[in-house]
Amino acid sequence: MSVLAQAGGRWRSAAARAVIPCLWRGKYFCSGKEPVENNPVTPMLRHLLYKIKSTGPITVAEYMKEVLTNPAKVWVGEPEEQARCGSCARCQPGGGYYVYRDMLGEQGDFITSPEISQIFGELLGVWFISEWMASGKSAAFQLVELGPGRGTLTGDILRVFSQLGSVLKNCDMSIHLVEVSQKLSEIQALTLTEEKFPLERSAGSPVYMKGITKSGIPVSWYRDLQDVPKGYSFYLAHEFFDVLPVHKFQKTPQGWREVFIDIDPQVSDKLRFVLAPCATPAEVFIQHDETRDHVEVCPEAGVIIQELAQRIALTGGAALIADYGHDGTKTDTFRGFCGHKLHDVLIAPGTADLTADVDFSYLRRMAQGRVASLGPIKQQTFLKNMGIDVRLKVLLDKSAEPSLRQQLLQGYDMLMNPKKMGERFNFFALLPQERLHGRSHQMNARQSEPSPSPVAGFSELAWQ
Repeated sequence: MSVLAQAGGRWRSAAARAVIPCLWRGKYFCSGKEPVENNPVTPMLRHLLYKIKSTGPITVAEYMKEVLTNPAKVWVGEPEEQARCGSCARCQPGGGYYVYRDMLGEQGDFITSPEISQIFGELLGVWFISEWMASGKSAAFQLVELGPGRGTLTGDILRVFSQLGSVLKNCDMSIHLVEVSQKLSEIQALTLTEEKFPLERSAGSPVYMKGITKSGIPVSWYRDLQDVPKGYSFYLAHEFFDVLPVHKFQKTPQGWREVFIDIDPQVSDKLRFVLAPCATPAEVFIQHDETRDHVEVCPEAGVIIQELAQRIALTGGAALIADYGHDGTKTDTFRGFCGHKLHDVLIAPGTADLTADVDFSYLRRMAQGRVASLGPIKQQTFLKNMGIDVRLKVLLDKSAEPSLRQQLLQGYDMLMNPKKMGERFNFFALLPQERLHGRSHQMNARQSEPSPSPVAGFSELAWQ
């Protein structure tokens, strides 16, 4: 839980105002009192220090946005310094963490389910086909992935589509990837096309890259969901919402106060958390009946959910969201990852991933009744309902090589073990109201009564 220290501090703006330093004592946080040698001055940190000195403390949401997705290659230092040195931390390019690097895999800072086991993506491919069949087998659909990583998940889904070509043979498909990372988009293109077809590039266009997958399906890249053409679509967001910027609020005797990030007055090149001295505009996102003493709200997630809900209500399809998260119960979840280990969120910004658990109750509210929602349910339950045990047995029976069998079993354990990903990840879906035969959109998928129109994953897979 957060602990407030009633010490003096200053709000760095034209009209200086007192603020309260906010010391994190939870397992994900640190007070910022790390030794100087453990707090390298990265280019992003220099950029943030200059920003805060100029405009005052920044929200956690602004901090996350700068650290993760700032598109600029920020050079810090005088030109002559860069020419003379060019290799020290002060002179390195410091764009957002996601923009210019590949952070996935064993050599990166974290690993995702598609990188662990091919079964994960295969079952999601089956989910989309199941929903396509249940909703009437439209003559065409778009598969839209938000934050596609290395393209591994889309690649596994497309392999299932190819294997079930007889089912989809008369369906016109296209792939649409929403990706802000220049580095990852290049990796995705290589994964999906294997350079069999040349790519079309147009840096200034909403569609900044186009290609053809190795199976002959058109694929396009966008920086924003709103640029994706409207139409009957299936949307996929795997570990996407957890990196969107969150505003953090602490309940105090004076009411809700937003958490900001400021420069530590004791150490000029370090950051610390502080509380705003009065109400801030983002406070409007807090529910009137909120009982927690600390909340995290992600307005950007709300905007995206509203866009998805509007599209699905108008043109059909579905959205499947898989992420770390909770159903409106957790408080402090803002954390960093570097080299597969928890990392102080204020130390060496730009070198580590920042994330906060998704509040699925907030996503449900933001859908505003336009569509039906299902979940969240635990990944272990979802994958079991999708037939992961059957798929594992098939692959094991086909695998004579001991190392491959061991890899399959280890991947299964990582995905399903409650102490690993099995209960840490949740699945959540948005579907047209009519998909559930008029059943209330407020239905909670965790209730035991069966749905009259089963949705794969949230109940046992009916289509084989």
